[in-house]
Amino acid sequence: MLKLVCGLLLSIISVGVSAQIRLDKLVLKAGQQFTIEGSDILVVDTLIMGDSSRIILNKAKTDDYIHARIARIGKGCMIEGNGKRGTDGANGPAGADQLSPCRQANPGDDGLDGTPGEAGSNLFIYSDDIQIDGSLTINLNGGDGGDGGDGGQGGGGGPGTRVCPGGDGGQGGSGMLGGNGGNGGNLFFQCKRCPDYQVWLGSKLYIKNYGGFGGMGGEAGRGGLAGLGPLRDGRNGIRGSHGEEGVAGKNGIVTFTRN
Repeated sequence: MLKLVCGLLLSIISVGVSAQIRLDKLVLKAGQQFTIEGSDILVVDTLIMGDSSRIILNKAKTDDYIHARIARIGKGCMIEGNGKRGTDGANGPAGADQLSPCRQANPGDDGLDGTPGEAGSNLFIYSDDIQIDGSLTINLNGGDGGDGGDGGQGGGGGPGTRVCPGGDGGQGGSGMLGGNGGNGGNLFFQCKRCPDYQVWLGSKLYIKNYGGFGGMGGEAGRGGLAGLGPLRDGRNGIRGSHGEEGVAGKNGIVTFTRN
């Protein structure tokens, strides 16, 4: 029984270790990019970011963790964990014109909803000592929602004759909802030998964790034209409804501690 328990504990520990990226030293040269893949935890003794270098967070994970005992940051460096923009909804096809005399045309189809923007990653940074010689931008913005698709135009009514009026135009399709904006990611910053992050803000440190904008609602489809005839013309089709704008995402929260 004891062997079984020990085996289980060892397997749990090994899973925990394999889930982390552990490096003694990570040196990013100027303009170099490092992507956190296969894990959401980067543990490094010394982190050096050359000018314009970037760390790309694992966006497949909700939370990302960077443990760096010592960090040296150059000019124009970035940590990116922003969410992607949502996809625009497709526009609705137009209704077909009515070729048969005196008949009402087909309506336009409704568009499709825009998809929501992705949420920004939550980032946890733990360090004993961080020195920003240049500037560091942390981008955890939520993605904007995709725009709703426009409604299709209604088709034109069939022509009238001496015995029947022209056909009515088809109703326009409705524009659809814009996607909601993704929430901005939260930033938890813990550093033993760092000034308060507000001392760095606007000069050495730039934090972007705003919620994404909601997507625009789709335009209403126009009603189709009335069929004309010697007895009486038909009526123009009714315009569809305009889609509503998506809701903006919530801004993230910044927490800074010195321990």
